[in-house]
Amino acid sequence: MITEFDVRPPGDGRVLHAFDTGADAAVSLVLVWHHGSPQTGAPLDPVLAAAAERGIRLISFARPSYGGSSPLPGRDVASAAADVAAIADAVGVDRFATMGASGGAPHALACAARLPERVVGVVTLAGIAPYTEEFDWFGGMASPDAIRSAFEGRDARARFEATAEFDPEQFVPGDWAALEGRWSSLGADVGRSEVYGPDGLIDDDVAFASSWGFDLAEVAAPVLLVQGSLDRVVPPAHAQWMRGRLPDSELWMRAGDGHISVLDAIPAAMDWLLERTR
Repeated sequence: MITEFDVRPPGDGRVLHAFDTGADAAVSLVLVWHHGSPQTGAPLDPVLAAAAERGIRLISFARPSYGGSSPLPGRDVASAAADVAAIADAVGVDRFATMGASGGAPHALACAARLPERVVGVVTLAGIAPYTEEFDWFGGMASPDAIRSAFEGRDARARFEATAEFDPEQFVPGDWAALEGRWSSLGADVGRSEVYGPDGLIDDDVAFASSWGFDLAEVAAPVLLVQGSLDRVVPPAHAQWMRGRLPDSELWMRAGDGHISVLDAIPAAMDWLLERTR
């Protein structure tokens, strides 16, 4: 059973909309899921199924301006840690792992950096790297114009979004097959997120294009980076670069996967977390 609830982080009057599969005496791990950009924050069917099969308690939430959560103007990536701490406190959870896909991946890392005493492990799937000139950061992106506009500030990113259209060339055939089949709940959730407007997506991109508020070297927990070799949204170089800068990390490069089909690694990644955090 999934419980939906609202949490008010102390001191700022905001609301965070969250989801929890609930405590169980036999739970093997608590996992906080960080959704992609854009989504509602509701847990996706394949993620729920994989967690239930492993006795994992799954908690997810909508980042600011997504899915009923209040805006947080000027937020950076690191700000997700305080929000997650407030949610974990509200449901009586002390220690947990984090997992994030696409736009959720940097926020999963942020929790480990800012909550080192609480986060026991991290998985990122198709996660973007902090901006650097040490490699061609935009290289291999099929449609980099949206994130490029974010480097010019929030107003520029918002102007771009006003006329933006999705480029189907970002997805490889395996991505389309996944969205039509086992990951159809992802496409449906993206559609539901439209009612909340584009502010969450805009703020995510601006946060990715700015200082994240932490350094990868601060992430002491074990990290698994999962990356599709054919990803045209977040190219493989991002994961490869992060692999060399996270103190305790492992990279799974999945041959033939794109930005969506790589999510099929989630059950195995959950097994990895259970093994590393046992």
